[in-house]
Amino acid sequence: MRHIGFIMENGFQVMGMAALSAFEFANETIGSEAYRLTVMSESGGSIRSSLGIGIETQPLADFPDTLMVVGELLPKPVSAVLRDYIAHAGRESRRVAGVCTGAFLLAEAGLLDGKSATTHWAHARSLQERFPNIHVNDDRIFIQDGSIWTSAGMSSAIDLTLALIEDDHGAELSRSIARKLVVYHRRPGGQSQFSALLELEPRSDRVRRALVYAKEHLRNPLTVEELAEAASLSPRQFSRLFREETGQSPAKAVERLRLEAAKVMLEDGRHPLDIVARDTGFADRDRMRRAFLRFFGQPPQGLRRSLKLIEGVEDPDLVI
Repeated sequence: MRHIGFIMENGFQVMGMAALSAFEFANETIGSEAYRLTVMSESGGSIRSSLGIGIETQPLADFPDTLMVVGELLPKPVSAVLRDYIAHAGRESRRVAGVCTGAFLLAEAGLLDGKSATTHWAHARSLQERFPNIHVNDDRIFIQDGSIWTSAGMSSAIDLTLALIEDDHGAELSRSIARKLVVYHRRPGGQSQFSALLELEPRSDRVRRALVYAKEHLRNPLTVEELAEAASLSPRQFSRLFREETGQSPAKAVERLRLEAAKVMLEDGRHPLDIVARDTGFADRDRMRRAFLRFFGQPPQGLRRSLKLIEGVEDPDLVI
């Protein structure tokens, strides 16, 4: 049985508690108490979230196998007692994780010096400015660097926890828990905190419907005529409306969706480049390579290597 300790203080963000459900389902799926969960705060007792919801906590005690430090909406100075406890956990616990702005507490404790880390994109610049010895990446769902894990904000707490469970018990259990939580299994750590659909932000249901169709049919040619049909518009009406609402052509938007999907497949690491190009609609690896160079400034092979380094994985077969 592994002991998972959560540190929360007044003002904690409720979404960070989603990790508790993932561990709960792990116990339910395994059929025994594979994880013992303890919620702690500096002084113990009742604390309140940023929404005012209360939760009972235990005072800081023995160091757990895995310590997870849950962040708040806005980072605030950490007390000397809490800072020292987290620093000590870096030596005594097998893993220490910072959820969202919890990365700031790990940084205060010195656990992120010289390491790669992430946090919610809105606070990444502040983390980098305050702690220049950290390699902050503001466009990752989560990052593992040795025994230290950090995640982006909000729902990424689930992705981080599924990765921790996979680290302990394998991918099959993690997939089973993801199905029970009705979430994607699991967004790769290297996946962007942003999505192309969110960035395009179409106003009308018709353009949004066309983009969803495109994302679900990337292997199709996805001509203007095909997208217009999905939007129930003429090609001319569709092209005009699409540009008005997104500021770019349908072809550019489709390329962005293909790049996003290809990046996820590359991070997974199991697919040859020819398969990635085919399944994401680039037709061939040369066309995909040119698109990667335009958008990411590096070819697919280089991005795959950098993603693996961020995850702390060494793979001699990555050079393609």
